[in-house]
Amino acid sequence: MILPAIPFPKIDPVAFALGPVKIRWYGLAYLCGLMLGWLYIRRLLSAPRLWADEKPPMTPAMADDLFSWVAAGVIVGGRLGHVVFYEPSYYIANPLQIFAVWNGGMSFHGGLMGTGLAMFWFARRHGYPALSVMDLVAGAVPFGLFFGRIANFVNGEVVGAPTSMPWGMVFPNWGPDPRHPAMLYEAATEGILLFLLLRYLTHARAALRQPGTVTGWFLIGYGGFRIFCELFKFVDYRLFTPALPITKGMAYSMPMIALGIAFLVFVRQRSANVTA
Repeated sequence: MILPAIPFPKIDPVAFALGPVKIRWYGLAYLCGLMLGWLYIRRLLSAPRLWADEKPPMTPAMADDLFSWVAAGVIVGGRLGHVVFYEPSYYIANPLQIFAVWNGGMSFHGGLMGTGLAMFWFARRHGYPALSVMDLVAGAVPFGLFFGRIANFVNGEVVGAPTSMPWGMVFPNWGPDPRHPAMLYEAATEGILLFLLLRYLTHARAALRQPGTVTGWFLIGYGGFRIFCELFKFVDYRLFTPALPITKGMAYSMPMIALGIAFLVFVRQRSANVTA
């Protein structure tokens, strides 16, 4: 029985073409996420009241340099993470497709590791406090997460499991059954809700004055939202192991939550030592 469903909108993955060069919505979405994140970091650095002793860790102009490091970490780490974590056999058989990022296929967990290395090198090179650099980027990451998931929607990828809910959608190349638009759930939770949580912490709870706090809550928040959204995904090709109903996204997010808790414990212990 085929249930009523919302038809998938016919979106041309190519936004526009400049001669033989095709500009795809997928790339534009990631560019928008990175650019808005960069602008937001500049805004945070331009608000001394958010920082301990009203001293931001760097000038807003240095956000330009940080942006280039983070962008490289996101793109290289995200692509290699997808290749290694999700479809290694396909890319071993088709190695040239590793470079075809315009066709989709980016891993957040891979991008997180790539960005982590980029932030560490950036902070070490310029002598900035690494935890504050991480907090800056963590506060801005939801912009990229939101637009990244919108890019997934445009490409009709990372779809959900079959559903009888009235907002189920029939995705191209996924059969006639309506499915959860899981990527839109992620855009709402990992993008919008996570941003609002971190914004509350930075602006209402002065979290940037305790380096590591925003990073810790980002890891916990993303990990929790990702595990929740994985419940609605098409699990047949993303199970971590056939013996357990745990998707790869769930398995890769659990260590993030543990690491986030470790960050918060570290921050609390350091604060206790300072006040002792």
